[in-house]
Amino acid sequence: MNTNLQSLQPDRPNIISPENEVIRFHRKMGMAAVIEQMIEGKYILVEGVFSNGLTLLAELKKNLLLTCKDTSFQGQRDYRSAFREISHRLLLKVKDNKLAIKKSPDIGWLELLYPEISEFYLSFVEVQGLNSSWQWYQKGIEIKPLHVTLHPFYGTYFPTRFDHLELFDQWLKKYEGAKENAIDIGVGSGVLSFQLIQNGFENIFVTDTNKNAIIGVKQECKRLGYENKITLHHGDLFENCDVKADLIVFNPPWMRAKHQLEEGIDKAIYYEDDLFIRFFDQAQKHLASDGKIVLIFSNLAQIVDEESTHPIIEELQKNKRFTKVLHLRRGVKASSKNTKRTDLRDTEKVELWVLAPKVATL
Repeated sequence: MNTNLQSLQPDRPNIISPENEVIRFHRKMGMAAVIEQMIEGKYILVEGVFSNGLTLLAELKKNLLLTCKDTSFQGQRDYRSAFREISHRLLLKVKDNKLAIKKSPDIGWLELLYPEISEFYLSFVEVQGLNSSWQWYQKGIEIKPLHVTLHPFYGTYFPTRFDHLELFDQWLKKYEGAKENAIDIGVGSGVLSFQLIQNGFENIFVTDTNKNAIIGVKQECKRLGYENKITLHHGDLFENCDVKADLIVFNPPWMRAKHQLEEGIDKAIYYEDDLFIRFFDQAQKHLASDGKIVLIFSNLAQIVDEESTHPIIEELQKNKRFTKVLHLRRGVKASSKNTKRTDLRDTEKVELWVLAPKVATL
């Protein structure tokens, strides 16, 4: 376990400091007028009870849907972008690590993430995210292929469906190669690394650009007794890695980005155009001569965006660095019995790719 992570401070929602006085909202005010002020750029402070903010956000959605009628993938993305920008002008006051409003949830992150600040504003939607994250953190989520309950740290991506993890688990159980060193790129909540440990791997070097992911995995390693198995590094791809690995595992984002990415979960969902180019270029330098690369991916990008190419297929076709050893696919089950699947997601397949370095020929 790395010892240079003590000074790593987690990312947290931005404190909002409005330049002008905020407008105080309560239920006796007219909703339409308040929403119009939000759209115009004014900040609104929710007063009374917590549910007043929920009501106002619901009305904002209705208002935006009247103008954002494009149901295409891009149209819906534009709607979400507009809602995100405007909704962040709805504020809640935090005082002494508590929400300063009646009938509000008790959110432990306010104390853990803002220990040095006694009074400040956060956007209502960020508070909703903090509340949801705190519930997951306290309750935990059972990762069925691991038979372990994880407690994901704030701002860290964690799986709610397990088809891709089951696919990896099935492959791991049949893996007969060396198990001395592995590298897990983009560790997230640590699931792939923990699967590697459960299947006999001795040393795992993990990286992630998300500080919160590294902090969260550090906590989980201590709780699960894996501290001596995993070396953590906050950085991009193979940054500061001097390991030659028997196995490199990578569960990259599955959607190609068409917007400026933010740090954190955004980069766990969407990938920039150069991500796979950089990954494959660096991977060949960190792979043992008889090592393997395992990528866990999906055809989701090609389903929702016809212009999106498959980056792994593209690598194999354009370059001569790796050869395909195995390609497995399986359908995706809904995350719960209550989930209503769309026609697009009905055709989604998760994929497991195993690549090996190409042997040079004379």
